[in-house]
Parts: sequence; structure tokens; C-alpha cells
Amino acid sequence: MAEQIHWLYRKENRPKLWAIQITILALTLLPGLFIQVHHHFPAERFSLDTSPGFFAWFGFISCAWMVALAKFLGRFIKRDDTYYDA
Repeated sequence: MAEQIHWLYRKENRPKLWAIQITILALTLLPGLFIQVHHHFPAERFSLDTSPGFFAWFGFISCAWMVALAKFLGRFIKRDDTYYDA
């Protein structure tokens, strides 16, 4: 009996999954165009936090920065493969 591949791993479903993912992303960014966002620091003339999609791209950049920092720190903190061997 041949083993059946899970539907998430089938090649014919990949374009559908990408379309679903992009649709969900667009739907989550869409309300930001219609909601009035207030400045956190109203005394400043330039406020980046009121731009559309600010929290989406700020979160992405923050996450990418944390991953890059972790990879950099991993070079100094990592242990040898035989560290736990007695």
C-alpha cells in the first residue's frame, strides 16, 4: 500500500496555499486604511506610528532583527558537540 502524502505537502496545493496566505495578509492590513490612528506623541510633527501597516512592517523588521542578533550571538555562546558527554 502506497503511503499517501499529507494535503499540505502536495505540489498541486502550493499555489492555493500561497493565495490563501496572501489573502489573509491583505485582509489584516485592509482595516488599517479606514481606522483613524492617534499619535502616541502628538507634540511631534512627524509620526511614523500613524502610517498604514505600521505595526505589520515594524513587527516584521523587529523579528528579523532579533533572528539576526540571535545568529550573531550564537557564534560566541555556542558549545562544542561533545559538551555534555562525560
